[in-house]
Amino acid sequence: MEIFEKLYEMTAISNMFEYPAYLLMYLIAFLFLYLGIKKGYEPLLLIPIAFGILLANFPGGKMEVIQATEANGMMHKTLLEIAHDDGIMNFIYYALIKTGVLPPIIFMGVGALTDFGPLLRNLRLAIFGAAAQVGIFSVLLVAVLVGFTPREAGALGIIGGADGPTAIYTTILLAPHLLGPIAVAAYSYMALVPVIIPFVVKILCSEKELKINMKQQEKLYPSKTEIKNMKVAKVIFPIAVGTLVSLIVPSSAPLIGMLMFGNLLKEVGSSVIRLSDAATGAIMNSATIFLGLSVGATMTAKSFLDFTTLGIVFGGFLAFAVSIAGGICMVKIFNLFTKKKINPLIGATGLSAVPMASRVANDIAIKYDQSNHLLQYAMSSNISGVIGSAVAAGVLISFLS
Repeated sequence: MEIFEKLYEMTAISNMFEYPAYLLMYLIAFLFLYLGIKKGYEPLLLIPIAFGILLANFPGGKMEVIQATEANGMMHKTLLEIAHDDGIMNFIYYALIKTGVLPPIIFMGVGALTDFGPLLRNLRLAIFGAAAQVGIFSVLLVAVLVGFTPREAGALGIIGGADGPTAIYTTILLAPHLLGPIAVAAYSYMALVPVIIPFVVKILCSEKELKINMKQQEKLYPSKTEIKNMKVAKVIFPIAVGTLVSLIVPSSAPLIGMLMFGNLLKEVGSSVIRLSDAATGAIMNSATIFLGLSVGATMTAKSFLDFTTLGIVFGGFLAFAVSIAGGICMVKIFNLFTKKKINPLIGATGLSAVPMASRVANDIAIKYDQSNHLLQYAMSSNISGVIGSAVAAGVLISFLS
């Protein structure tokens, strides 16, 4: 009987009955796995995060991330000591996440995968990507009013940028103790873009507005300016934007700089094709795996299930919805002063969720008019939203750090 008792205590089952909240965390992990695998919602990150949650909540497995405090001594340990005493997840977290290394690396890969052509062809639409960042600063103010510290409020507000790596990078610098719930909220709402955008659009837009055909508007009011050499423009653009933004908001340079560097590798072409392939292949994939697993491992039952987490989940949704609404309202204001009308769906894609937001907007437009393909126009606002969210993150870091 003593042997059986020790065998029972050896398992994680005994701890599960003592603290049933672990069961709820398993359900959350299984839900995210279902959304990533079956529904295909952000699978590249939702699946690693979900599995990280699962592993972190097996008591005794030493796979959970321990937040460093004076009391637990983590603040004074070397990486070797952390690896030996606290396991692989803590080593990955403190070596690659806590230092802020992985989000910029992922941004480099995103840049190498991004085509800025739609943005350059429709530069006037870029303003809607900037307008969509209103959700970040609106929720920041609300969060401060309800009791979050300014640094926590900044980390919460950045969810409205709809960019996972940006949210993680900002949270690491401003409120690392909230990394788990903020990362999960950010990626969960990114995965739910096909649900949230139609919801906000239905509230704010009329059928007449949604039927505005962008190609017909182009024929009626053709653009007077045209880029004659798009290849050269695409090479100059990342250099110019990276330089200009880094001069104005230096704290955004790790994100914007790596994003533009990755894009420059893509646009230069065959002479650096190996670098571009590495940025979008092994490097980005490895970074994504380590980021997802270790972020998920911060979500233990004891750290995740509290009122702060509920506030983050609600605040994240609010930030997301206000960002979409901000882009739509900016289009409505713009249409009051111009003959060349713009479909409000372009404003709804001012989020950084590329290219999902643009695809959702295009699908909505086609439902109202089969010939209204506005994907290339939506991508202009969508891509500018990536730049806008990174700049907003830099502003928050500068003011709140």
